[in-house]
Amino acid sequence: QVQLVESGGGLVQPGGSLRLSCVTSGFGFKWFGVGWYRQFPGKERELVASISAGGMVNYAGSVKGRFDISRDDPKRTLYLQMNSLKPEDTAVYYCHVALGIGYWGQGTRVTVSS
Repeated sequence: QVQLVESGGGLVQPGGSLRLSCVTSGFGFKWFGVGWYRQFPGKERELVASISAGGMVNYAGSVKGRFDISRDDPKRTLYLQMNSLKPEDTAVYYCHVALGIGYWGQGTRVTVSS
């Protein structure tokens, strides 16, 4: 059974930092690309960042230079380091893996507000 469990969200002031984690199970994590998405109220989920099995990364233009995606294969965990956070980063963040069909975690809410 594939499971993805996100954590690390919360309330942070503009300019602050958060580190999201996604612990996975039920599939061969080290063999697959994984990614972080976010969803604004009333909007479709959008890709934030992805990392391939080989470590190649890709970022949305709006987060490039501020966010850093990484993975720890022995721990089967995906991370998203978010720096210089802005109010417009407020969203629910999800991790995702495509295994023929897509699997999602339950999401973790990030709120950037003073």
